[in-house]
Amino acid sequence: MLQPCELCHREMPALTEHHLTPRQKTKRQGLDPSPTIQICSACHRQIHTLYDNSHLALHLNTLEKLKQDPQLQKFLAWVHKQDPNKRVKIDRKR
Repeated sequence: MLQPCELCHREMPALTEHHLTPRQKTKRQGLDPSPTIQICSACHRQIHTLYDNSHLALHLNTLEKLKQDPQLQKFLAWVHKQDPNKRVKIDRKR
């Protein structure tokens, strides 16, 4: 069954769970895990390539903030056009 990625909206056979506040920032402080979103692996890898956990926790901790981020918007516009059945290569350079 195909499911839409909450970021790029591609219909995918499998999605990954992204914690809006990284677990590193909640677990160490004894806090409950943050809310999650269901996103494709390409979007998940790109988020963690572009931003460290501190930046994600402080500035990109909602789905709306992620969608409005200029760097991520460029990626989302591109990845939306990619074949969901093929693995998308992520540029690892920051």
